[in-house]
Amino acid sequence: MNKIDDLIKELKDKYDVLGFDTPKANQAALDFHDRDIHSVLAYVKSKGFRQLSMITCVDWIETNEFQLVYLLMNWEDGVRLQVRTRLDRDNPKFTTITNIYPGAKYYERDVHEFFGVEFEGNPDSYKQLFLENWDDMPPLRKDFDPQAYSDKKFPMREYKKDFNAKAGEDK
Repeated sequence: MNKIDDLIKELKDKYDVLGFDTPKANQAALDFHDRDIHSVLAYVKSKGFRQLSMITCVDWIETNEFQLVYLLMNWEDGVRLQVRTRLDRDNPKFTTITNIYPGAKYYERDVHEFFGVEFEGNPDSYKQLFLENWDDMPPLRKDFDPQAYSDKKFPMREYKKDFNAKAGEDK
C-alpha cells in the first residue's frame, strides 16, 4: 500500500467517508459530512498536512448545493489532499476553520465574497477585498447574470465610430 491508500483507510476507519477519488498517485479527494470537517481537518493536520493551500467553492446549482473544497499539502510525503463537503445553497453557512488553519481567514473571505458562503466565527470574511462597493448577488454563483448586472449599472451609450468597420471606413 502507498501513503494515499493508507491515509484513505485511516480516514474511512475513523470517519464516514461519503466518497473518494485518487486523481494522481500523490493525490486524494475525499467527501465528508459537514459535521465532520473540523475534526477531519484537525486530524489530517496532525498527520502532516500542515499547509492549507486554498479553500474554494463549487456551485452545484442543479442540486442546490455548494461544495467547499479544502486543498491541503503534506510536504514531508509530497501528498496533496482535498477535503470536501456540501452545503445548502439557500442558506450557505459554515463555521470557520481558522482555529485549525489561521490562514483560512483570507480564503474564507474570498469564498464569501464570490459565492456568498458565510463563515461564522470569522469576522474578516465579511470585509470586501476585490469587489469594493459590490451590492449584488455574488458573481461566481451560476445564477448571476452579468448582462443584467451590466445593464443595471452602466448606462447604454451610443458610439460615433463603428469599430467593426474595415480600416479607412468611418461610419
